[in-house]
Amino acid sequence: MTLVPSVTGSVAELANSFTGQLLSPTDVGYEATRRVHNGLVDKRPALIARCLGAADVVDAINLTRKLGLEVAVRGGGHNVAGRATIDGGVMIDLAPMKGIHVDPKSRTARVQGGVTWAELNRETQLHGLAVTGGVVSSTGIAGLTLGGGLGWLMGKYGLALDNLRSMELVTAQGEVMSVSKEEKTDLFWAVRGGGGNFGVATSFEFQLHPVGPMVTGGLIAHPFDRARDLLRFFRDSTQTLPDEHTIAGGLIHAPDGSGTKLAVMVTCYCGSGRRRWIRSVQCRIARSTACLMRPIRRALSTTGSQASSRS
Repeated sequence: MTLVPSVTGSVAELANSFTGQLLSPTDVGYEATRRVHNGLVDKRPALIARCLGAADVVDAINLTRKLGLEVAVRGGGHNVAGRATIDGGVMIDLAPMKGIHVDPKSRTARVQGGVTWAELNRETQLHGLAVTGGVVSSTGIAGLTLGGGLGWLMGKYGLALDNLRSMELVTAQGEVMSVSKEEKTDLFWAVRGGGGNFGVATSFEFQLHPVGPMVTGGLIAHPFDRARDLLRFFRDSTQTLPDEHTIAGGLIHAPDGSGTKLAVMVTCYCGSGRRRWIRSVQCRIARSTACLMRPIRRALSTTGSQASSRS
């Protein structure tokens, strides 16, 4: 793919003021940057605008409008459907925007749109604080929050969007605005799980809560032929769980790549009395194939994993 002359000229003009990086298909770094978490997604944008701040985002949006190109926005690039990238359009890449400011007195954090949950957790835990984030630490804070935000702390503290106090948004017209319960209230309501396309979210303000520095959790695995018993146990247990305890159950292939089918539960407990809780759960699951519960700080994932969804 090569840039047409009109695109080439517009990019050269934009480069005079753009503080981030503009990547065309022939530039070094384009191939690595265009890739997203799901390795099955293989799209080739005509241009990747790697932004360093809201001003770069405004310029990138104005460029797409001028050229009549479609746009995709990348935060963490973790969306399974690959919506962070696009064929023949402009990818607005927020990944370089890593600013994080934690205010321990007000228990809030202001976070730019390229931050991942691992990066945010690292900064908030300096003060013993946290907010509901993704179940995988490499997920971006932007896409997960705007989609609702399921996470390990949600039983106690709600979804990620329940803890969203305000955000900075760049509209399709290139206007920068602050939205919250006090400002642009209808737009603030819409961006919290409304389906997207309301603008590019360049920063978020979260309410934080006292958590950690350790929580307890891990994987409980059984042979596939015990799936019925495990899922019944999962159903019965979740009816009486305290808010501090989250459990997810499912049927998976073993994470070691062997292809072995397993029935599993993944659990996290963020309350007090961790040792007593571990002993009680271990007694109830003594016949499990593997019980990997332990104090944990974060889960890990890598770009390039292959995933698809069926309905």
